[in-house]
Amino acid sequence: MTRIYFIRHAEPDFNVQDDFSRPLTPKGESDRTFVEEFLADKNIDVVLSSPFKRAFDTVETFARKANLTIRTIDDFRERKVDDAWIMPFDEFTGKQWADFSYKLPAGESLSEVQMRNIAALERVLEEYHSKNIVIGTHGTALSTIIHYYDNTYGYEGFTAMKLIFPWVAQMDFKGNKCTNIEKIDLFNL
Repeated sequence: MTRIYFIRHAEPDFNVQDDFSRPLTPKGESDRTFVEEFLADKNIDVVLSSPFKRAFDTVETFARKANLTIRTIDDFRERKVDDAWIMPFDEFTGKQWADFSYKLPAGESLSEVQMRNIAALERVLEEYHSKNIVIGTHGTALSTIIHYYDNTYGYEGFTAMKLIFPWVAQMDFKGNKCTNIEKIDLFNL
């Protein structure tokens, strides 16, 4: 069995509109301790991450304490919304969940995000078979992965977790078949 702990990043600083370099807030930096404590007894073999700063930084302190190097995988990045900041964002997100092919001219659809993330996940499952893996990720990207294996997880599931930073989805695999999904709110263990 391969077990993956998808770690949705800690609280980001939305004052920084550049998606790639958006850092964590001071609260987000502090909340990384929840990730460290949760993962401490999980016998983690590998730490992977989206290249986006907030995802990488969320798992970085755990990786350092566990003496593990973080490997970034570009395809685990968050969806590209557009070239400009989008408001009202909830309306846009609702449209995307209602129609997985909906996207703005310079953005990605949820279908494209899902295909990209699942392809990366399948490569990870092949390369790290029977390992315990941490993947630093993002809310939308992670939600499309969960949706791929459980199509009852949709907009309502996404909105229930979208303001929980960090958030965890533990997924177990036999080969590339997902056998279990557990959603974990680190603030309510």
